[in-house]
Amino acid sequence: MSAELLPVAREAAGIARRVIRSRAPATITAKAERDLVTDIDLAVEDEVRRFLERETPEIGILGEESGHTGATGGLWWALDPVDGTANFSRGIPLCGVSLALVSGERAVVAAIDLPFLDVRYTAAEGEGAYAGEDLIAASTVHEIADAIVSIGDFAVSPGAEEKNRVRIALLSRLGARAQRVRMLGTAAIDLAWVAEGKLDASVILANLPWDTLAGVLLVREAGGVVLDADGSQHTTASAATIAVGAPLRPALMTLLRESTMD
Repeated sequence: MSAELLPVAREAAGIARRVIRSRAPATITAKAERDLVTDIDLAVEDEVRRFLERETPEIGILGEESGHTGATGGLWWALDPVDGTANFSRGIPLCGVSLALVSGERAVVAAIDLPFLDVRYTAAEGEGAYAGEDLIAASTVHEIADAIVSIGDFAVSPGAEEKNRVRIALLSRLGARAQRVRMLGTAAIDLAWVAEGKLDASVILANLPWDTLAGVLLVREAGGVVLDADGSQHTTASAATIAVGAPLRPALMTLLRESTMD
């Protein structure tokens, strides 16, 4: 049944794109320390929720802005209406909507739409990952020296100093060895671009379901690997989201382990 809901995810992403492109944000407010929300985030979530509630009333929805509504257990939707709100609020086009259909601890359908880059990524479990109509594949790079690696945003929550110690140590190692290091400010793009092979890896030392689950499925369906920081397979309960082309996995995880021990 889950793959049959891919058209619903595509249409929901299209609704989100139209709202995001309809106008610039009129209000930008802080919902937590260095965590922004705009009126567009709220409008997108409202529109997509209404659509999903109409099309799949038996499936609950977890959205970043309004929490969980509807049924619990079984299948559920995970929605980030605007991933990369800080970018969006400044007119930086690196932002998008992330929507996943989740079964248990894994996503089974994914749609990530990047309205200002005019591309939509989709996947259903066992059916490959796509950018538009084109099948995509993760990187086959083996060596850190040949790799472009993205890093997720710095932590700002309680305990951020300790969490950021690992990020800074990893940035130092990657800066000395990788071809390039990038910080894009949106997990949806980080993961979609690992799936497409534009990035060889992305290290996100966090795991919020609305941020990561759609991208995790894209990477796996594109032949990549997604792990927790300890090297175990990524699930909804993971503390981190490490996405990497399979050949680069040993070298990247070695650098991450070294960084956690500094």
